[in-house]
Amino acid sequence: MANSFATRTFTTLSDLQPNMANLKVIGVVIGKTDVKGFPDRKNIGSERYTFSFTIRDSPAHFVNAASWGNEDYIKSLSDSFRVGDCVIIENPLIQRKEIEREEKFSPATPSNCKLLLSENHSTVKVCSSYEVDTKLLSLIHLPVKESHDYYSLGDIVANGHSLNGRIINVLAAVKSVGEPKYFTTSDRRKGQRCEVRLYDETESSFAMTCWDNESILLAQSWMPRETVIFVSDVRISFDKFRNCMTATVISKTIITTNPVSTIVDVYTVEQLKGKALKNEGKADPSYGILYAYISTLNIDDETTKVVRNRCSTCGYIVNEASNMCTICNKNSLDFKSVFLSFDMLIDLTDHTGTLHSCSLTGSVAEETLGCTFVVSHRARSGLKISVLSCKLADPTEASRNLSGQTRV
Repeated sequence: MANSFATRTFTTLSDLQPNMANLKVIGVVIGKTDVKGFPDRKNIGSERYTFSFTIRDSPAHFVNAASWGNEDYIKSLSDSFRVGDCVIIENPLIQRKEIEREEKFSPATPSNCKLLLSENHSTVKVCSSYEVDTKLLSLIHLPVKESHDYYSLGDIVANGHSLNGRIINVLAAVKSVGEPKYFTTSDRRKGQRCEVRLYDETESSFAMTCWDNESILLAQSWMPRETVIFVSDVRISFDKFRNCMTATVISKTIITTNPVSTIVDVYTVEQLKGKALKNEGKADPSYGILYAYISTLNIDDETTKVVRNRCSTCGYIVNEASNMCTICNKNSLDFKSVFLSFDMLIDLTDHTGTLHSCSLTGSVAEETLGCTFVVSHRARSGLKISVLSCKLADPTEASRNLSGQTRV
């Protein structure tokens, strides 16, 4: 790797074998469960705690890891990283995976091994994103299932009861992210719930429920009507109370945010404008790849127009005067925490024309600019463009893709 880790030796996940010792692996965290406690059979009256996560170091290889221990150790380890972080694991125990039993509750992985972390021998270190090869970080946007292996929301609704209880894959855009609700069960266990509304070109609204903190935290980072998600192994069920099909995130589920690999259609600016005219009046989004250059990037504008505060609950831009979210606090004066986010407008130009006022926001803007820190702007043409990924194009690849393009 061309970074500060270049001199270190890591074992690739593809080379893992049971009972290997004294090794180091590096990978990006693509899935993670909540901490759970269980009665300790060896020490009656006490509990053991555990959580698991999934790491990936290449497009074809990812593996599950688990850790057991006392409450303080497990909670501290779990709190030290999130989905999307890159971690180095030293001295894990490599065990053979019992596929049928373990993949019933854990993400299915191509490896025949799993990692077990112990408090006394193993360590986990979170790497700064600026120290890590970008090829490793880009794996967070690559689905763990084939990019064509998914149901549209319309297919789920049409199939109805025949999909009840099935575990499938879904590709959709985020319409809204509800505020997390917290509750206590009859046996005094604390719980939480968050409903995300999805949509695609076949269905205008579809409910997906998150019951664990990790998926709820991930959902808080999604931008309504901008973020696209590929949800692998989500449970589909019929909600009798609402008389409709719904999705539920489970321990097997891995959610890929803005999965650019699933977007394969190449457009020119002229074709995008033509497509927008044909779909005028429809709210359904279209996705595609555009080979263009940034012709306008006004970073010298007023600071408030480049960096804005967003609500940490729903992702919408908050009122600048009060720092209050008009969405979450419609009927409440409770203060909601906010976070800084890039919110910029750029122009994109190719050989057929220019798209004005394209939205470049959040983590995509941070990656594009190489620095860190809704009510959407409407483009002058009436066409709203949101950038999901912005990278240098291979000239040969761009030429090959554009050579077959015809004018609308």
